[in-house]
Amino acid sequence: MIKYFYDTYAIIEFLQGNKKYKKYFKKDLGITTRLNLMELYYAYRDDEDYASEVYDAYSSIAVEISDDQIKKGMKVRKDLKNMKLNISYVDAIGYSISFDSGIKFLTGDSEFKNLPNVEFVK
Repeated sequence: MIKYFYDTYAIIEFLQGNKKYKKYFKKDLGITTRLNLMELYYAYRDDEDYASEVYDAYSSIAVEISDDQIKKGMKVRKDLKNMKLNISYVDAIGYSISFDSGIKFLTGDSEFKNLPNVEFVK
């Protein structure tokens, strides 16, 4: 059963061996988007083979993003900016998708630390 939306931050922490993330990365526990995979690929851009391998490995859990989700995400981003939180477009969309899907947004990004519907793991 899907329980988490994997923010790019969470995927990178897991890949780098952060033991606190191990329990979250089991079969059928999470989803992400191709936008997050784009960020992931870019994070490992200096090793294109590894970047491609990681991208391909997580592409099976990438969900499509609808036009409505993009619009909701941009409203979320605006609302969070008004709270003086610096949230990227990709993060705002992912956070919005987590709400729509009824799952927790898994991240260690400090901008999300005290927000609702977040599983914050440093």
